[in-house]
Amino acid sequence: MHILATDLDRTLLPNGSWPADPGAIELFNELTQQHEVLLVYVTGRNLDLTEAAIREYGVRYPDVLCGDVGTTIRRYRQGEWLPDPGWDAKVHRDSPAWDAAAVRAAVAGIEGMREQEAEHLNPFKQSYYVDHARKEQVLEQVEAAVKGRFDEVIVYSFDSQDGKGLLDFLPASATKQTALEYVAQAHGTPREEVVFCGDSGNDIFPLTAGFSGV
Repeated sequence: MHILATDLDRTLLPNGSWPADPGAIELFNELTQQHEVLLVYVTGRNLDLTEAAIREYGVRYPDVLCGDVGTTIRRYRQGEWLPDPGWDAKVHRDSPAWDAAAVRAAVAGIEGMREQEAEHLNPFKQSYYVDHARKEQVLEQVEAAVKGRFDEVIVYSFDSQDGKGLLDFLPASATKQTALEYVAQAHGTPREEVVFCGDSGNDIFPLTAGFSGV
């Protein structure tokens, strides 16, 4: 089965600097159902914010949601979200040194960043807002404190609407790329039959992973 995977904010959703093309979302909904592709949303949004986007913009429910920057995977079946039973176990197995609490402690004294609200954190995602003007200084200190200690990746992106830097610490095995690879493997879909659409810093991994990128 072919897979169409897309980021939400300022990719599928018209919430950036450019207005929506008239009828685009309706056509997207129609075509993705007509051609029976597996639709995957790969987003930094958590489940509640994804639901809010679906209601606000009228995009259809996906078949699979790789949410929280790829750290959670849920399947949508008959009106219900079902957590993928194998994903957490795979991440624990592939990133045994990952420890969100230890990452939090390691960066606690770094100025220019503050921890995001609890709803934006989970056992595989430790996230911060960063003063974008101090990005280089903050990232230098972060790398010195964390890099290579926790089987982690450090992902920086910029929210152009709010003017905030966004910094995510994730297990190396739980990113947008690895989540999409997991979904593709589960459906027997080769990499060349996966299209990924993205726009920001946290989309770099899947955009450079050998999928067809937009």
